[in-house]
Amino acid sequence: MAATRRGGGYGRLSRERVLAGVLELVDREGLAALSMRRLGAELGVEAMALYRHAASKEELLDGLVEGLYREQAERRAAEERADWAGGAESWRAGLHRIARTAYEICQAHPRAAPLLTVRVLEVPLARRPPVVRKQHLAVLALLREAGLDERRIPLVFRACLAWIHGYPAVDLCLMDPPEELPELQAVTAAEPSGPEGLAVGLDALLDRLVGPPASQGPA
Repeated sequence: MAATRRGGGYGRLSRERVLAGVLELVDREGLAALSMRRLGAELGVEAMALYRHAASKEELLDGLVEGLYREQAERRAAEERADWAGGAESWRAGLHRIARTAYEICQAHPRAAPLLTVRVLEVPLARRPPVVRKQHLAVLALLREAGLDERRIPLVFRACLAWIHGYPAVDLCLMDPPEELPELQAVTAAEPSGPEGLAVGLDALLDRLVGPPASQGPA
């Protein structure tokens, strides 16, 4: 049976293994390739075995989003530990770290990256996975550290999330424009782009909505 070929029996299948299989499949073949039957073949089990860990393809997608956010959080935590000797970072540096690690995860998993915006927006805030809400709360905490009042925070919060998640999505779409669209090719060749463009845009947004860094003064 397929269940014993690679999976060693249904009992050895775990949610973590299922979700790792989802990410591996999507990374290699894209979201369109994902189905319970196809994933079962990938893991060497019958498709019915997967229903113990995910009731539907929709749950697999939600689990994939959760896994990508967790990977981002782990990367950010590792950077924070490595930089601990340098002392506490500023609220701006904290926002840049969140933006940069989100971008890196999208670059590492470009075929799954659209889920980080589309799928999350389809789920009400209260029902989003804890790791997603934790990132939202981290952004809020940094904005409060910046000295924004509660009336101003919602606007800046939404703008930051839109940039953090929107920029990587647009950047991925523009990576390989068709040759017959020279206008798009010109956009992709423009500077700054990539991580530098992400940082420049975030600073421009923060300068406009919060104010320039104290050492910089007014423009």
